[in-house]
Parts: sequence; C-alpha cells; structure tokens
Amino acid sequence: MKAIVYTKYGTADVLKLKEVEKPTPKDNEVLIKVHAASVNSWDWDLLRGVPFMVRLEGLLKPKYKILGADIAGRVEAVGKDVKQYLPGDEVFGDISGCSWGGFAEYVCARENALTLKSTSMTFEKAAAIPQAAVLALQGLRDKGQIQKGQKVLINGAGGGVGTFAVQIAKSFGAEVIGVDSTKKLDMLKSIGADQVIDYTQVDFTQNGQRYDLILDVAGYRSIFDYKRALTPKGTYVMVGGSMSRIFQVMFLGPWISMTGNKKMGILMHKPNKNDQNFMKELFEAGKVAPVIDRCYPLSEVAEALRYFGEGHPKGKVVISVEHKNKS
Repeated sequence: MKAIVYTKYGTADVLKLKEVEKPTPKDNEVLIKVHAASVNSWDWDLLRGVPFMVRLEGLLKPKYKILGADIAGRVEAVGKDVKQYLPGDEVFGDISGCSWGGFAEYVCARENALTLKSTSMTFEKAAAIPQAAVLALQGLRDKGQIQKGQKVLINGAGGGVGTFAVQIAKSFGAEVIGVDSTKKLDMLKSIGADQVIDYTQVDFTQNGQRYDLILDVAGYRSIFDYKRALTPKGTYVMVGGSMSRIFQVMFLGPWISMTGNKKMGILMHKPNKNDQNFMKELFEAGKVAPVIDRCYPLSEVAEALRYFGEGHPKGKVVISVEHKNKS
C-alpha cells in the first residue's frame, strides 16, 4: 500500500510517499481502508520534533513512521475479539492512542477509538472532527463548565479547534466572541459568532470587556492578561499556544485558581469515543459542521503540512485518499 513515511525529524521535505506493507489487525483491532484523514497541530509538532517534549517517545528519531491521527474510512477486516464492527462499516476516529498511521491507504486501530460514521457525513467531514472537535468540546463543557447565556470568547477561533468551539458554544446557548485575523472574520460570522475581534487591530485583554469563559487556542499572552479579561468568577482554559505560556499556565494556573474565584488551567489532549459520538449527534442535529479549508491528495501530504504550518488555514486541512479499486 502507499503511505507517507518519515524517518527523521525535520521540515515537510522529510515526508516521502512510499510503498509499505499493508498492516494486519491484531485480535482487538480492525483494518480500515482510509478514505480521508486530517492534519492537526500534533502532526506538525511530531514532524519537526518541536517542542522537545514530543520526543519523549522518540528522542533522536520518530517512534511512529507514519503520521495522521484523525481518520475516516471503511472497515475491511476485523480481529477475532472485535465486537462492535463488521467489514463494510464506515467509521471515523482519533487513532493517536493506536500507533498513528492515518496518512496511508490502510491503517489498524482498536475498536474503542472508533465511531460509526453518519451516512450524512462525507469521509472528509468525518475525518475533520475527532481531535479538533473533541478538544473544543472538552475545553468548553468539561474544563470550562460552559453555561447558557455566558459570554464566551474563543481566541484563535478561525482554526480547526476554534471553528468547532464557536459552533459548540453556540449550541450550548452562549454568546460567542471569536478572535482571529482580518481574513477569517467573515467566516466566523457565517458559522455563528455573535461578535468578532480582529487581533491585528484590537487587544481583547485591554479593551475593557470581561468574559465568563475564555477558550484559548492561541495562547501567546501572559496569564495575567487573560486573568484581567475574565469576569470575577470567570474561567480560562488553554488548549494551545507557545511553550513558555503553556508552562506559565501549568504552574501559575493552579495557584490563581486556589487563591481567588477565577479558574485558570490547561486542557490536555484526551481521545474519547463518547465525545466523538456526542459530536456526531451535534452534526446530525445540524448544530455543527466541520469547516474545511483545503483538501489534498495523499501524495501531497507534505504540501498540506507546509500550508498548515504557515498558521493561516480557515478551519481544517484534510487529506483525501483515493483508491484505484473504488469498492
């Protein structure tokens, strides 16, 4: 089968399209014929080996030779202990806990990482959901304890996690303010943002407004700037940003939370099948629709990663995997 392989950390130039052995499912795994995958920041970090903490499982060279955690496809074969799926089932999921490998024609994954795909979803839309949507959901609902009527600000609203966060927050009945660059603001309004802020023109931490919940996908400011922008009992949840700011929130967030009424913390990535199912229900109810900026063929994964790394995609970057045999 064809796969995008890398054997050393570096730029997207180290990614090579190669013929590799088709995987065989273990007893508790299914073999999936991949029809689509999507790019996440974790792929970008593991490609470069930056920040250094992503090298914990591969100090000098990558542990996983094929990137790609978010996949959608059709089950081709099942292990003898698999109970939930049969050949022919269409599934999607986050396989970061199953040795990765989504940027390929076939991949194996444990059944508990997968969700049955809705018939109304394309494979591309299904592949866009797992990591980004679940991060947004867990940040708003679990860590942020979002409530109807709250004023919720999404910083970095125009990317993969942010576009899901805007729609999820609206589905919970919140007033949503999206912060991003000028060219993404119209898109944010189109997916439901009540207000938008152009960060190139306005610093939302300095404009005098206060927010009940801030979900921060692009944390590059001091934790004290975000603290100032919260209401007296407001909550700040960091999902992504610079390493210096992540460490600042890790160490100072618990102290601020214990010494006052404001809550500040960081959300760690945690794949969850129930949350994937929840997102499928929101999709079927018409409350959430993945925003896909560009689709690339499997052979152009390197170009997709380069585009992602520039930091300007509107929503998700998706890989569409074609097979000579269309069955």
